[in-house]
Amino acid sequence: MFGFLDVPVEGAYHLIHALTGPLSTGLAIVVFTLGVRLLLHPLARSAARGERARAALLPEIQALKDKHGRDRDRLAAELTKLQQESGNSLFAGCLPLLLQLPFFMVMYRLFTTATIGGEPNSLLGATLLGTPLGAHGLAGSPLVFVIAAGLAVVAWFSVRRQPAAAAAEAPGGKLLRFLPYGTVLATLVVPQAAGIYLLTTTAWTVAERALLRRGS
Repeated sequence: MFGFLDVPVEGAYHLIHALTGPLSTGLAIVVFTLGVRLLLHPLARSAARGERARAALLPEIQALKDKHGRDRDRLAAELTKLQQESGNSLFAGCLPLLLQLPFFMVMYRLFTTATIGGEPNSLLGATLLGTPLGAHGLAGSPLVFVIAAGLAVVAWFSVRRQPAAAAAEAPGGKLLRFLPYGTVLATLVVPQAAGIYLLTTTAWTVAERALLRRGS
């Protein structure tokens, strides 16, 4: 089913092996993740510009809701027209997140596959704080608690920095504000290597958004 990932997984395998010369495997994963986010940074900048443009449209969106709130079809048509006229898309801000999914899948496969390129996967034996990086959420493992605590702190900062007005406009906005805490639960089901990837990429996201929103 995921055979299409074989080539990128093998490439990532050799890349992390190259990085583990001067670095530990855990640090190599961090460097790999930072490299991915650096490549996606131009999209994040574009998404931030779109977010500011959409925030400027909030008064017009509210006016349309007041005017056509009882006619859902007309409201949807008017909102679509407004987005087209402004040149903004509601999905533009999702691109950085969506484009990260293949990299996360590669990281997941990298630490759950027994053989890569026809050879035994030596990364499965790598450990951090005494925990194999290929192990799934182990109760009592120091690494699990470190990753989960780190993700909880990052999620807290993420929720605090979410624009309240934009969240209120989104369907289920109040619930979506607490969605970042879902990454904490992910530590119970993903390999610890994937947990390190999640912690690094979510921390980058919070810092990146803070920088891009500064002075906006």
